[in-house]
Amino acid sequence: MKKIFIKNGIIDKTQMVFLEFPYDFELKELVRTFPGIDWKKELKVWYVPYSNNKLNELLGFFKGKVWLDYSQFKKVAIPVEKIKNDLSPLDSGIGEEILKFEQWMRNKRYSESSIKTYRDALSVFFRFLENKPITEVESSDLEKFNTEYIIANSYSSSYQNQFVNAVKLFFVNRQNKRLNPEIIPRPKKEKLLPNVLSKEEVKMILEAHKNIKHRAMLSLIYACGLRRSELLNLKIKDVDSKRRLLLVRQSKGKKDRIVPISDKIIELLRIYYKQYVPKSYLFEGQILGEMYSEKSLESVLKQALTKSRINKPVTLHWLRHSYATHLLESGTDLRFIQEILGHKSSKTTEIYTHVSTKSLQNIKSPFDDL
Repeated sequence: MKKIFIKNGIIDKTQMVFLEFPYDFELKELVRTFPGIDWKKELKVWYVPYSNNKLNELLGFFKGKVWLDYSQFKKVAIPVEKIKNDLSPLDSGIGEEILKFEQWMRNKRYSESSIKTYRDALSVFFRFLENKPITEVESSDLEKFNTEYIIANSYSSSYQNQFVNAVKLFFVNRQNKRLNPEIIPRPKKEKLLPNVLSKEEVKMILEAHKNIKHRAMLSLIYACGLRRSELLNLKIKDVDSKRRLLLVRQSKGKKDRIVPISDKIIELLRIYYKQYVPKSYLFEGQILGEMYSEKSLESVLKQALTKSRINKPVTLHWLRHSYATHLLESGTDLRFIQEILGHKSSKTTEIYTHVSTKSLQNIKSPFDDL
């Protein structure tokens, strides 16, 4: 299979993703069909603007057609802060209105992550408008912000949707005023396939750490298909070893769910518990009784990848995706997988049928009969 090298690059002081390969007419014709791609004659390289999900887009587009070597590709910080620092400081009066909106969201039991996302989006929006009085903001301001800030800086469609939702809800709540977000076309959500590791790769990651606490955290994420926040919020009482069940409380969508837990992971947790004796949370930080931090958990995974020499941009969520796919490949009914993962819609769970290789490997190509 032909190969393309994915690398980081900069053009006109802007982060880009370079696609490099020896000249091949058919490969060139395929590459030029990738959305947003362009050719830089001076550098003799194909490139697309960098974004956090650009690698996933490339992997999905070229899957089964070309082998992508992204061993030299690294995630970089998009220079958002530089752009934000060029904006006017937030007016204190508008800041107070945003704080009141935050409190309203808390009273409505929105998650802290949603509150932070909406707060940040509103702050950037009003700073972009140079603190235009809230009562004077019109629908045309939405369109201007979308064109001159979101689109101009190549932010993702998910960020665009978050901004629209934040501004729409804010003005209804604080001004009883309905702006018209329909003037901003809702972008189609990218249909990206989940990233899945092989069982061999998962085993290498889970066994990379000698530290029993680090091994237990990563193992539990995979063994029960947990989200990062679900693992960190687990309490000691949530592990029912007698019934071999794990209670996941108030996860995404404010839902509780029960997940099966194997004897093997229970034994691992017992060894961990005897050594660390947590006080409240199942996994605690340096101070007893306090939750383990997200940043530290991500660092645990990063260290495991280094030790196992896996050169892929693996995230904690890849372990959850891998768990679901491996369940499907072992014959578990899709409905049970939906319940275990806590998906509201079966359509969300069905995406794993597109990355399961068990059925695909049994398909015989008509080429073999020629």
